Amino acid sequence: MRKTMMVCLVMLMAWTTAMGIKKPNTERWPDGAEIDAWFSDTSRVDVSGLKHYVVTDYGVDPWCDGVQTKALQAVIDKCAAEGGGVVVIPRGTFLSGSLFFKPKTHLKIEEGGELKGSDRIRDFKLVKTRMEGQTLTYFAALVNADGVDGFTITGPGTINGNGQKYWEEFWIRRKYNPQCTNLEAMRPRNVYISNSRNVTVQDVKIINSPFWTNHLYRCEYVRYLGCYIYAPTENVTPVDPKRGGPSTDAIDLDVCQNVLIHGCYMHVNDDAVVLKGGKGTWADKNPDNGPCRNIIIEDCTYGKVHGCLTLGSESLDDHNIILRRIDVKAATRVLWLKMRPDTPQHYEYVKVEDIKGQCGSFLVVRPWTQFFKPEDREDMPLSQCNNIYIRNINMKTKNFFDVGTSDKYRLVDFSFENVDVTDEKNAFDSTVIERTKVKNVVINGTNR
Repeated sequence: MRKTMMVCLVMLMAWTTAMGIKKPNTERWPDGAEIDAWFSDTSRVDVSGLKHYVVTDYGVDPWCDGVQTKALQAVIDKCAAEGGGVVVIPRGTFLSGSLFFKPKTHLKIEEGGELKGSDRIRDFKLVKTRMEGQTLTYFAALVNADGVDGFTITGPGTINGNGQKYWEEFWIRRKYNPQCTNLEAMRPRNVYISNSRNVTVQDVKIINSPFWTNHLYRCEYVRYLGCYIYAPTENVTPVDPKRGGPSTDAIDLDVCQNVLIHGCYMHVNDDAVVLKGGKGTWADKNPDNGPCRNIIIEDCTYGKVHGCLTLGSESLDDHNIILRRIDVKAATRVLWLKMRPDTPQHYEYVKVEDIKGQCGSFLVVRPWTQFFKPEDREDMPLSQCNNIYIRNINMKTKNFFDVGTSDKYRLVDFSFENVDVTDEKNAFDSTVIERTKVKNVVINGTNR
């Protein structure tokens, strides 16, 4: 009987292969749920079959030194009015303020093409938007898309935020007033996509953002594929040559779910992939805030970044997050769990695996108190990080285990497996976290 069943199984597998039927995805999220096959699809979106609106065919001048926001927006509006298509930036440099893409419109930047942001904030509209875990009135990004399901940005050209003057102004403000916040130094983002599904950003260079490079709010089924995301990390201002482009996060995911970041290069003067969802003592009661769910960052290369994967500083509830198969060149931190004493936070089921390279600190869990505003709340939940899995790590570190306790949060059920690192600090202490599991952990040649 068993032999007959095995023969039938082999025949069934052969038949499904011959018929081109894909085997189901058997990968699991950290909480044990099955990962949808959508996450294994890294094929590029093909926009060649859509009508193309090459901006130079509609009066936009590739040799113009001035801002051409109105002319560029007119092409987007025409594309939308005629049923949709692809707005194409051909070879040349096109200077613009904030642009707003509409349903069924897409953006393609051809080889040698550059959509370049204006260096004057007056060219960016004040709109109701999302910034730093708040819904407020602030400046629109260079590229904006709200409620645009199926939106795509394709390369291989460049979105250049032209951030130099904004960075200089920020550091001058900070030198004059060390308490100057990000929002007080008026700066646009490069890309802001909100309230959208089935978004793909592929094979495009997104560089020199004045503020956050890519910001997504309330989006789901988002893919970043093969993108080059860059901002300088030093020498942007004579005020201090060590300063880089401030707050130029690579990708901020704000109340988002089902996101794949695959095969990207990230080098910015702040955190790379950041999960956000709200901040403040009552943040969990605000309907504009919410969780991040089902995020995979894989097969990426990191140049210099503050954190490869950062949960916080405006984050509430993050669940099923995977960082895997990455090459770290010079990160300050790999996994950074920012714990705000003024915000109820819950980070759980996070897996970091198959990581190589070098960093300052590998795991950081510390209170985050920059610009926080504690308030009295009798039913304030205790923040918690649980079910954090770290495995298959081969790195050179200055401080592998940079973890601090607090009466404002609880750390429980961390797992360290197949770790082989050099560690200058040599501060690994499994007793700091409740129910820590350690298996085959070698630090500086010693099995822990």
